[in-house]
Amino acid sequence: MNHISTNNTKQARADLLENLMAEVEKVFVGKRFVVELTITSLIAKGHILIEDVPGVGKTTLAKGLSKALDMDFSRIQFTSDMLPSDILGTFVFNPSTAEFSFRSGPVFSNIILADEINRTSPRTQSALLEAMNENQVTIDTETFQLPAPFFIMATQNPKEIQGTYFLPESQIDRFILSVTIGYPETSIEKEIIGGQNENESFDQINKVLDSQQVQDLQKSVDSVSVQDELIDYVHSIVLATREADYFELGASPRAGIQMMRAARGYALVKGRDYVTPDDIQTIAPHVLAHRLTLRGPSNMLGERSQVLSKIEDILSSIPAP
Repeated sequence: MNHISTNNTKQARADLLENLMAEVEKVFVGKRFVVELTITSLIAKGHILIEDVPGVGKTTLAKGLSKALDMDFSRIQFTSDMLPSDILGTFVFNPSTAEFSFRSGPVFSNIILADEINRTSPRTQSALLEAMNENQVTIDTETFQLPAPFFIMATQNPKEIQGTYFLPESQIDRFILSVTIGYPETSIEKEIIGGQNENESFDQINKVLDSQQVQDLQKSVDSVSVQDELIDYVHSIVLATREADYFELGASPRAGIQMMRAARGYALVKGRDYVTPDDIQTIAPHVLAHRLTLRGPSNMLGERSQVLSKIEDILSSIPAP
């Protein structure tokens, strides 16, 4: 693995992140912005929700990132009959010692692919809530710390597809960003169709970052500078979502905190140690889209695009500093 100390210069951090994106793009082709947002979520100590129809590369993105990171990885395939203990683990009785011992579940990994999270019941979805918020899980009366860094990439299919459930609002709010992937461009799709065996493509990915380097990058996000005018700008955006009459409920204070955190992470991904208004304008729709719901009847699949359109209206109505 090519080690570059994250304690060095801004250029060293930029090289690390560029190398990581290049490795992921060996299998996840033609969607650089989606890769940037995913890595932004990782270094901003958040989690990302990927919303799209089956077959557009959600799992490929997660597997590609996990291959490029020298960290533990677990994939949880959510199903309608899954129980919280299937994710968190459980206490098992050992007859030889006449004692209960804890058997950890797949959540005890650095990177979790929570695949099709909305195919399981809200009770099981909520089993991840404490893990996402506090990097720990409580089972019976015992609390267990999760490894650091801890990053969940959750995928969900559109809600009108048969056999899906709404994610609880409390959990939705724990995803720093959401993104859709969409279909690839024609030339890239032809390249994918005629390309290599998928497993052979994954074998080409080199591990370029370990857990300590990721944690160093996460600390670097805190040092990205933000002018007071940009804090006011983020607050104005959040306030506008509350004043708009077309949303059921406006964005929470946590959304504003997450927007600023994501903007810092995105600036780092773009090779800068300061946030610009463009960073906020780029990040804001992906911080807000999964948190906001339109008033009136929902048409499910089309709702995200309508919410994004309203967010763009808000952004265009507020002068950037």
